Amino acid sequence: MSEVFFDYHAILSGASFKVGDLPYPLLHADPPFKIPQGVSAILSEEGCALAAELVRMALEEDGPDLTSLGIFPAGEQASAHIVAKQETLVIGLPLIDLVLSVAGMPPGCWTAEAEEGSVVPSGTIVARLSGHTMQLLKVERIILNLMTHLSGVGNLTRQYLHELEGTGVRLLDTRKTLPGFRHLEKYAVRVAGGVNHRMNLWEMLMVKDNHIDAAGSITRAVASLREHFHPCPPIEVECRGVAEVREAVACRPARILLDNMGCAELRDALPLIPAGIEAEISGGVSLGNIRELALACTERPADFISVGRLTHSAPSADFSMRMERRP
Repeated sequence: MSEVFFDYHAILSGASFKVGDLPYPLLHADPPFKIPQGVSAILSEEGCALAAELVRMALEEDGPDLTSLGIFPAGEQASAHIVAKQETLVIGLPLIDLVLSVAGMPPGCWTAEAEEGSVVPSGTIVARLSGHTMQLLKVERIILNLMTHLSGVGNLTRQYLHELEGTGVRLLDTRKTLPGFRHLEKYAVRVAGGVNHRMNLWEMLMVKDNHIDAAGSITRAVASLREHFHPCPPIEVECRGVAEVREAVACRPARILLDNMGCAELRDALPLIPAGIEAEISGGVSLGNIRELALACTERPADFISVGRLTHSAPSADFSMRMERRP
């Protein structure tokens, strides 16, 4: 490591520092990044690009691993495995390929030991990796951050789906996602068995209270959208009470969202929505009340229940990476 040296005061002041020759990138490969086939199979083109950018940002946030550069020989090799430390869904294995690709590691330096989307008991090895010790240590936290979060989203989604069993109501996620993580979090919801709501603001037009108040009525808001866009994307109208539901039904949107309604109000509102218009329950939904809300009106059940907690409040699953240096 005699060729690797740093001016620590320069680093702290934001100045440059010198690094000797390394057999791999100090931070990450040069863009454009190669998207592994396993990632393009689970994410859209936009999702792949955003995921690669997210990994790049994570590598740059960490910066050079001075500790490892000061201790391990540049060419030292190691093996590692990722182990589940609880019973959990396994979500995020294809992203290991993406992290390694962006970090400049060669393809084929890891193998999956579990199926994506499978439930494994505590102690299960889910993946094995090999490569330069310093590179493995650099990607360790990024891989674990992705897998623990996405698997946690999947675990919570499964709990909500368990409560909905037998009701016929489908579970939706929302746009309450971490910035940059939307495609990944919604992928985790899909793997667990949930359904994705709109991915963005143009996939479906949602008329909410601010829009209704500004337009003067639901009728005017919906008419304005249909005048502006040809063809007009599907419209969903958020309703705060039975009177608004009646008005929304007359506008024939694709979907009506029943916002923060209790069971008694749902029993009044849901029968007003014909079969040709989807009905969504949203707001204040928890594990403790989702089944009751789903069964509030057996005459006309809701088509969907959306839950923001799936992505914004999911506890992380517990995985760890264990290293073994090669002699």
